Amino acid sequence: MAMGAFDTLYHHEGMERLAWRPDQQDELRLHGVRNLAYAVLFMALGWTEPHGAWAIGLIALMAGELLITLWDFVEEDRTRKLPATERITHTLLTLNYGVVLALLVPWLLELAGAPTVLVPAHYGIVSWLCAVAALGVIVSGLRDLAAARRCPNLRREPAARLAEALKGRKAILVTGGTGFIGARLVAALAGAGHEVTVLTRNRANALPLAETGPVRVVTSLAEIADDAHIDAIVNLAGEPISDSPWTRAKRIRIVKSRLAATHDVLNLIRRLDHRPKVLVSGSAIGWYGLRRDQMLTEDNLGAPCFSRRVCVSWERVARKAEGLGVRTVLLRTGLVLDNDGGMLARMLAPFEFGMGGPFGNGKHWMSWIHRNDLVRMIVHCIAHEEIVGPVNGTAPEPVTNRDFTKALAHALHRPAIIPVPAWPLRKLLGGFAEELLLSGQRVYPQAALRSGFTFNYATIDMALGVITGERKAIAPPKVPELVLKEAGL
Repeated sequence: MAMGAFDTLYHHEGMERLAWRPDQQDELRLHGVRNLAYAVLFMALGWTEPHGAWAIGLIALMAGELLITLWDFVEEDRTRKLPATERITHTLLTLNYGVVLALLVPWLLELAGAPTVLVPAHYGIVSWLCAVAALGVIVSGLRDLAAARRCPNLRREPAARLAEALKGRKAILVTGGTGFIGARLVAALAGAGHEVTVLTRNRANALPLAETGPVRVVTSLAEIADDAHIDAIVNLAGEPISDSPWTRAKRIRIVKSRLAATHDVLNLIRRLDHRPKVLVSGSAIGWYGLRRDQMLTEDNLGAPCFSRRVCVSWERVARKAEGLGVRTVLLRTGLVLDNDGGMLARMLAPFEFGMGGPFGNGKHWMSWIHRNDLVRMIVHCIAHEEIVGPVNGTAPEPVTNRDFTKALAHALHRPAIIPVPAWPLRKLLGGFAEELLLSGQRVYPQAALRSGFTFNYATIDMALGVITGERKAIAPPKVPELVLKEAGL
């Protein structure tokens, strides 16, 4: 029970998020059927003594579970790369199940000779543990079967379509190309036939990128020769900001990683015989600081906070590329949404089980963007030579946290009535909670809209509907007139 719960919660939910992977339909079906079989076994063995045909039926059920498990092993190896801890857990589970069979089957065979009857039994705490486990696997099994039915609706838009704005065949360097945004960008560029070089600290992390098209992987920019031809650089490298609390060491890593990567990019540009035409360098809407309800465009100034200090330092270094004759775009990204990464991926499971709710009073703003639109915006910035300076990487309709919560709950057909109080978040997470969870910015993509960029996911209902499989993507909607008016367009 303990190992199975660990495997489900830690690996399937926490690490792999199987319920939101469109290619895991068969595995989810196997998990669902097996969990429901376990529910029968737990209740029958925990609360009864099966005689006659009941004993034979349980033996058959355990044999069927064994076949399902072997089938599941094959399916897992066929469709995904298992982390080492999951392989170890599966090995221990298999050994444990063999011991259980060796103990139970002789006993059940003996009971099979008796008249058919279910004799009530009670084994103290073990019976109650079996009841709890049965309830858990029933919930998990039904959820996996429902997720399996949802898988076809989670099929992603072909990545190559996201790079249609970039004509010809370009040579593009992407730093941070194995991250949540970078991996999708690399898939789009490589799928569209562009020559992509990816900088990553770990080559193993870049192996999945090879499936998207010809991709060159380097672990240091020193591997790129002086006479290399690079048309554009997209600089996304940096320590993740939302994966752990902002301790002093974490803050130092956040700043140093971004500045070091950007300095390395500048050094590469300086020594190249033919310098790239454009640098799209990452930043964030944290540049504006905490501004309550104020509508913010690229023309606004910022208010002091840690996020702003990071972004100001990062952009200051990136702007040095302008002195080297390279057009520089500063991409100020908001909350990036998709179902296989970022903050939303961590929210889906709680909301799916009806345990979601707003953070604090829910009145703070969330400026978001669908990951596909952000990739298209990056490509748009590369392709359009008139785009220079800061560009807000957000959708044209920011929402409050309360409205975001309602939209996500509606897309999942679940209630969202369990708010997360502000004070424990502040107590446990400090500045991380204050800046990322309890405050925000109301940001509009004025520069992108003026340059002619169109959003495929302009509203939160559209974005979350597609991400959750509730609705299919449709033709790009028009930007509402009110949004254009407020943004000065």
